[in-house]
Amino acid sequence: MKNVLSISTIALTAALSANAALADIKIGSIFDLTGGLNIYGIQQGNALDLAVASINANGGVLGEQIEVVSYDSQSELSKYTQFANTSVLRDGIAAMFAGLTSSSREAIRPVFRDANIPYFYPSLYEGGACDRQTFVTGSSASQQLEPLIKWAIEEYGPNIYIMAPDYNFGTISAHWVHEYAEQFGGTVVGEDFLALSVTDYAPAIQKIQQSAPDFVVALPVGANQTGFLEQFAAAGLKDNIGVVSSNYGSGNQQVVVSTQAGEGLIASAGYFMHVDNPANDEFVAQWIDAYGDGTPIVSVAVDTWNAVHVWAAAAEAAGTTDADAVIAALESGITFDAPNGTVTMEPGSHNLRQNIYIVRGNADSAFDTVLKIEDAAPSYENEVCDLVASPDLAEHFTPETD
Repeated sequence: MKNVLSISTIALTAALSANAALADIKIGSIFDLTGGLNIYGIQQGNALDLAVASINANGGVLGEQIEVVSYDSQSELSKYTQFANTSVLRDGIAAMFAGLTSSSREAIRPVFRDANIPYFYPSLYEGGACDRQTFVTGSSASQQLEPLIKWAIEEYGPNIYIMAPDYNFGTISAHWVHEYAEQFGGTVVGEDFLALSVTDYAPAIQKIQQSAPDFVVALPVGANQTGFLEQFAAAGLKDNIGVVSSNYGSGNQQVVVSTQAGEGLIASAGYFMHVDNPANDEFVAQWIDAYGDGTPIVSVAVDTWNAVHVWAAAAEAAGTTDADAVIAALESGITFDAPNGTVTMEPGSHNLRQNIYIVRGNADSAFDTVLKIEDAAPSYENEVCDLVASPDLAEHFTPETD
C-alpha cells in the first residue's frame, strides 16, 4: 500500500506540474481605483488592461496568455502594503505594477525585493529610487526639472518662487529647483511648503507678491494645484509672473481649470496626448476604441503601458518569467517603441531613458509643444545607482543623502 500511495502521489504531482506549466502567466496590479487619487489610478488600471489585451491578442508572452490579479488600494497607503503581501503569498505573480505616490512606492518596494519579484513603478517622481527588483517607467526630477528650469530662466528671468506640497515629492523636487537654479544662473527668492489640506492660498499668494519672482514653480497636486492656479490668476499675477510645473496636466488639471488660469501655463512631462508619432497614433486609437474619447490620456497611463510592454519584452528575451532572468534581460538595455517615443531601460539605475516634452497650455484646455528633449537620461539616478555593479544596493537616494 505504501508503494502504491507513493506512485499515486508522484503521478498527481506530475499532473499538477503539467497543469501549472499550461497555466496563464499572472501579473499583479495595485492602483488607486477609488478615493481621492482615482483620477490617476483609473487611467493606470485602464492602461495596464489595454496593454495586456494588446499583448495577449498578439500571442501573449512566451506563448501564454497574461492574467491580471488586480487590487484597488482605495487611495489608502495601508492597503498597498496589505495587497502587496497578499499578492506575494497567494497569487503567484511574475511581476507587479503598482503605485502613484512616492509613499506608496516606498511602502511596497521592500515587499517585492524580499520576494524577488520585479516591481514596476509607473509614475513621475522626485527621483532616486534604487533597488534591484524595482523598475521606474515614469520620468524623474533630473529628466523633467533640469530642462524646465533652464528654459524658464531663459524665458522669464532668474528669480524663482517655489510652491510645493509638504511631503517628499514636494520637498525633494524643491531641492532640485535650487540645484538647477544655481546651475543655470537663477535665484530662489522664496518658497512655500503647504499641507495637502490647504484650500486658501491667499497667504501664499501674498508671499509671492512680496517676493516679486519672474516665475513660480507650482508643484501642488490634484485639487490643490487647480485651487492654487485659479486663485493665482484671480489675483492678477499671471500677466506678470510665469508659472511652470513638472506635474501640471498629470491628472488632466488643464481640463478642470478655467482658461484664465490654464492658458499659457508651462508644463513638462514624458508624455502628452498630442505627441505626434505612429506608436502614439496606434495607442490613442486603441484607447479610444476601448474607453472612448471623453478624457485626455495622462502620462501615468503611458508609463503603465510602457511598463507592461518592457516587462513582456524582457520575459521574451529571457525565454522565461523567472525573476533573475527577467531582471538580467531588463539590465541588458531593453528598448520599446512607446507612445512618447523610443524608451530604453537604463541597466544600472533601472529608470527609463525617454523623451521629455515642455508644453504650453492653450485656449482649448490642451497643450502645444514648446520644446522636445530627445532621449533624456535619468542623470541623477545613473550617477548614484549602479545595480549591475552593486545588486544588493537598496536605497532611496535624495540630494541630501547621496
